[in-house]
Parts: sequence; C-alpha cells; structure tokens
Amino acid sequence: MVKVIGVRFRTAGKIYFFDPGRLNIKKGDHVIVETARGIEYGTVVGGVKEVEDDKVIQPLKPVLRIATQKDSEQEASNKRKEKEAFKICLEKIRKHNLEMKLIDAEYTFDNNKVLFYFTADGRIDFRELVKDLASVFKTRIELRQIGVRDETKIVGGIGICGRALCCHTYLSEFIPVSIKMAKEQNLSLNPTKISGVCGRLMCCLKNEEETYEDLNRRLPNPGDYVTTDDGYKGTVHSVNVLRQLVKVVIEKDDEKEIQEYKVNQLKFKRKHKNTKMEVNDEELKKLEKLEKQEGKSKLDDN
Repeated sequence: MVKVIGVRFRTAGKIYFFDPGRLNIKKGDHVIVETARGIEYGTVVGGVKEVEDDKVIQPLKPVLRIATQKDSEQEASNKRKEKEAFKICLEKIRKHNLEMKLIDAEYTFDNNKVLFYFTADGRIDFRELVKDLASVFKTRIELRQIGVRDETKIVGGIGICGRALCCHTYLSEFIPVSIKMAKEQNLSLNPTKISGVCGRLMCCLKNEEETYEDLNRRLPNPGDYVTTDDGYKGTVHSVNVLRQLVKVVIEKDDEKEIQEYKVNQLKFKRKHKNTKMEVNDEELKKLEKLEKQEGKSKLDDN
C-alpha cells in the first residue's frame, strides 16, 4: 500500500495520484506538482489515502509544495494570458487559411509551453503555423487535434435534460456506450434522440444500465407464454420495466382481453431476449456509425 492524494488540473479532468510526502494536504487545497508537461498547478480532489501499489503508475511523483498566494496569482495571470493567446492563434489560423476549428488555449504553470486544442475533419499541416506562433510567444508550442467529445467536454453546454453536461461537470473519463444500452432501456432508437450535444451516443445511457439489466431479467419478454396466479394462461402484450408490471392477453369467456399483473403473480420461462432493432436502414446506418465513433478521451496526458 502507498499513500497518495488525487489531483485534477482541469474541471472534470482525469484524477492523477501524487505522493503527499510529509505535507499536511487536505481536499480542496491547491498544489504545485511536476508532471510530464512540466510544473503544474492542480486542485486536490481526494485527500490522503492508501491505495494498492498496482493502481499507481510508478515512479510516483511527489507534491512540490502547497500553492502559495503568489502561485495562485500566477495561475490567474495564466488564465488571462490564455484568452489573449486564443485570439492570436485564431488570427494566425485565418492568415494561413487552415481548415481547423480552435477550441481552447492552455499555458503550463511555468509558461514553458502553450497548448492549443483544435478539431478538424482530417490531418492538418500546421508546421508554418507553429513557427509563426513560436515567434510570437517565444516558448514551446503544441497543437493538439481532439475529437468532438473532447471539444464538448472543454466548451460545455446544456443537455436535453436541461442540466449542464455530465462530461463538463463531473465525468472524469469517457465511458464506452453502446446502442444495446438504449435498447435495454426501451428508448427510441432514433439517432437524434439518443445522441448528445457532441453528436455521439449520450454518456448517460451508461448511468442506469445495470438497474435496467437487473429489472429486465425479472420480466418476461413480449410474446412469452405465462400462467397467472388466478389460473389463466396467455401471452405477454407489453411490460412496464420500472413498475415491474406485465400486460397479458388472456382468454376469458371465449373472448380475449388484456389484464395487468405484477411480475410476482406470473409463472413463465423467459426466452432469449429479441434484440432486433426496429429501425429503418438509414437510421440503422446512423446508429452503427455512432457506435463506431465512440472512443476514449485524448485530452489528459499529465
């Protein structure tokens, strides 16, 4: 076991472990640490705790110091400089007539490097742009191409639920999302209804996946034969997953009618669930494309 603290460098960014040493560090403190990108200013999101050795990337780097007032002022100054750097880079992109969309600019804490994040449809030859920017900022320049999910994570926005986007507020890493999750939750398979602001499958499809899988396992499928506790036999018409209710087509007095039962009032042998998607060819192609485009974030590399 090894003692660590968890540090973030951007809102909802990945959490990295560092060695607190003998410093009295608490959650919410700001610290100065050494990363692969150089000296960085981070926020402690996890107090001192012990974790297993195999969960830590060795060598575990120590916290250099708890941030001072001067460090906080420098970080605030860097944020102001980033806005100016963003404007300058936009002008240079227009000057070089490059087909790229600038998303964000970021200074390392020690001003040793300026990173510019952008999106583009394909590969961009930005060698001349880098030389131009280096002559202006007099420091190392890095241009990093990111995906649309990373773009949305940086920019933020409001989801169809009316709340701030999960990826921008608390989701540290992008999780694999599949069309099967939407099917399991009986959601419309219309791509426009299960896609997020980024145009990819909504991350929140993962939130209730386990609950729906557990609830669905207790229910029969539409079309299954069941026996009710009052002695009738019939086929399942539809199910209400959250309420655990089943509508059954039964024959009563030579007439068919639909009765609703609680799942514990039925006896049945559950068949293999039919996962066939009832969508047209065009929508199916869109769904398959969305699923193929799912990937992990490439933003964090501290």
